[in-house]
Amino acid sequence: MNLGQPLGSVIEGSLTEGLEVRLHPDISVEDMRVGKFLVVQGMRSRFFCMLTDVALGTANQRIIANPPSWDDTFLREVLAGSGTYGTINLSPMLMFTPENNESYSATNGKSVNPFVPSATGLASFQPQTSTTMELLPVKTIPSHFSQVYEASEDDFRRVFGWEDDPQRKNFSIGKPLDMDVPVCIDLNRFVERSNGVFGKSGTGKSFLTRLLLAGVIRKSAAVNLIFDMHSEYGWEAVAEGKNVNTVKGLKQLFPSQVEVYTLDPESTKRRGVRDAQELYLSYDQIDVEDIKLCSRDLGLSDAALDNANILFSEFGKSWIVQLLSMTNDEIEMFCDEKRGHKGSIMALQRKLLRMDSLKYIRAACPQNYIDKILQCLSAGKNVVIEFGSQSNMLSYMLVTNMITKRIHEKYVKKADKFLQSKNPCDRPTPLMITIEEAHRFLDPAIVQSTIFGTIARELRKYFVTLLVVDQRPSGIDNEVMSQIGTRITALLNDEKDIDAIFTGVSGGGGLRSVLAKLDSKQQALILGHAVPMPVVVRTRPYDSTFYAEIGDTAWEEKPDAEVFAAAELAKADLGF
Repeated sequence: MNLGQPLGSVIEGSLTEGLEVRLHPDISVEDMRVGKFLVVQGMRSRFFCMLTDVALGTANQRIIANPPSWDDTFLREVLAGSGTYGTINLSPMLMFTPENNESYSATNGKSVNPFVPSATGLASFQPQTSTTMELLPVKTIPSHFSQVYEASEDDFRRVFGWEDDPQRKNFSIGKPLDMDVPVCIDLNRFVERSNGVFGKSGTGKSFLTRLLLAGVIRKSAAVNLIFDMHSEYGWEAVAEGKNVNTVKGLKQLFPSQVEVYTLDPESTKRRGVRDAQELYLSYDQIDVEDIKLCSRDLGLSDAALDNANILFSEFGKSWIVQLLSMTNDEIEMFCDEKRGHKGSIMALQRKLLRMDSLKYIRAACPQNYIDKILQCLSAGKNVVIEFGSQSNMLSYMLVTNMITKRIHEKYVKKADKFLQSKNPCDRPTPLMITIEEAHRFLDPAIVQSTIFGTIARELRKYFVTLLVVDQRPSGIDNEVMSQIGTRITALLNDEKDIDAIFTGVSGGGGLRSVLAKLDSKQQALILGHAVPMPVVVRTRPYDSTFYAEIGDTAWEEKPDAEVFAAAELAKADLGF
């Protein structure tokens, strides 16, 4: 096993604080970058590590007190390696250990340690038997003066696997910062828990989210319900680069697997979205809990919400229609009979009148559009709900809560049926719900009363998980953050947001510096349930190459017979 040139020696460290490595004289400290992956050869194990810090050291304080002139090249070269040196800090992530402690033999036939180079150099060792390397969590550290090497492509393959592994639904999300080898996430594990995409504004969260969603759809890991606040995921989105104006959305990549519903049909039509379906909600579908979630955006007081409960108790599902049609005298009469507060009910009526301006709200609907969405999801279709011009926070809070709550109720019933019957045919398709501005739904003040807080805490108990997208993770309740399975984080600057990312993560101290030093574009730190260890990646480009590798054949390129057959099959699936 030729490991290449050794970079340095372990001089001290601990399991909790990491390892300190002194670089060899011929290794430039400028080649060591935070986030780089290295391996340390121990006596019995090989340790896969992340570089978390770089520093300079001196053997004698007199050198610092009287440093050589920059022009004195000779003296600087004399001091390099002995008087002055570079150090790096490593955080061990995983251990490679031969199963059953199988021994290796060098070419001379002697039994030797499988990872220690020979005295004559880096000999190629051959195992006596076919040795299987076991991947283990780090429970110890290598000894003093263990040598440090560049991580190889084979090391990465052992840790992160192959994208075409038939045993796992692996998806390449990017590459290490200094290597040309894919880093894969396990999508089966990804959809087992709720997940988060975080990063400050302008770091490409939407592109990263679209990349993940495309992988989940391609690998059929789950069916997706995407609340597309800014119309970025369905048909197309504005490109961040200068070479192209737009990039393809999920409907263009997977025309037969994605359905687009719109709250603003006119806007959707103007943007050229194909086959989008209209989505309307009615007043009789809105209950007091839906209004309570939007109370900040509507400006409702607690007294107004208390009186909303009185109205709901009296009129049931038609409470909003009845309230909006009531005159002042009728309100006064109602308050006398039902002990309501006239001022609060009049304020509630005035605030709810704002909902009349929402394009998608109707007094009554000819059909239940939420049931249509559920039918699509049950048939394995991924659904994108576009907001168009209705992308204000009131609409986003109201619509996402209404639809998610009712779909979750249906999934609870389906899950209970499956648990009773044990029939594989009754097993619900895993559902992943994508929401943006997640801190608005998962704020500590309201998280206990929102459906999203419930889903995040359930850990896929009812086959439903969240993909939360947010630039302010510090605004999300700590309990919910601790339940986030996989966190994919672009650059963050705020200390509170960085602290939130490492909520519930052991050994996160060394990763803070890694996160703070990411580039502002196309770099992310991934940690959690779907990856065996934290990793910094240069994210996969979302471009024409990606389209060709992951997307379906475009409709216009398919034979007519295939298009018609797919359309008939879709109708049958939805019961049309």
